[in-house]
Amino acid sequence: MPTSSAGKTTSAPACAPPLAPARGSVSLRGVTLIEMLVVVALISLMVGISYPAITSGIDSLRLKGATNGLVSFINAGLSRAERRQQVVEVTISKQDNSLEMQSVVPGFFRKMQLPEGITITHILPELPGDPVPTRTFLLYPGGTAPPLGVQVMNRRNVERVVRVDPITGVPQVEAPPEAAP
Repeated sequence: MPTSSAGKTTSAPACAPPLAPARGSVSLRGVTLIEMLVVVALISLMVGISYPAITSGIDSLRLKGATNGLVSFINAGLSRAERRQQVVEVTISKQDNSLEMQSVVPGFFRKMQLPEGITITHILPELPGDPVPTRTFLLYPGGTAPPLGVQVMNRRNVERVVRVDPITGVPQVEAPPEAAP
């Protein structure tokens, strides 16, 4: 019976030593269908077990990268306002899932689009009865940093808050406070 050429099988008796095939004996090479199915089943089992852990790790890395990017973006706006002595406007849009920064200097405009799977859930501080999906904050040179914050969430509903510390004026990442029942 012909098979594929992945392995080697000879028609010599099982008790014969593995020598070169005798003249006239048939040499068959290959892997049986059962062997192939066992290998495929083992590989699919390993992939099935490891897939949730891998996707969870990727989602965690994406969330960490997004929060670090938010910290850098807000810190760049605070630094520009202070160093260049210019008012910087930061616009946070839940609808577009992005942040924009601009100043009075013509041509200065920066935009940060959050990665796929990361969404802005809250713009802090929340205003009562304010369903507006876009808020604008002004960063003044020499002034105190506004109490701005952005709460983001990944596909696995893990949330982080990037908030400007009111005392130091430095953006920080923290876990969101637990909601009261």
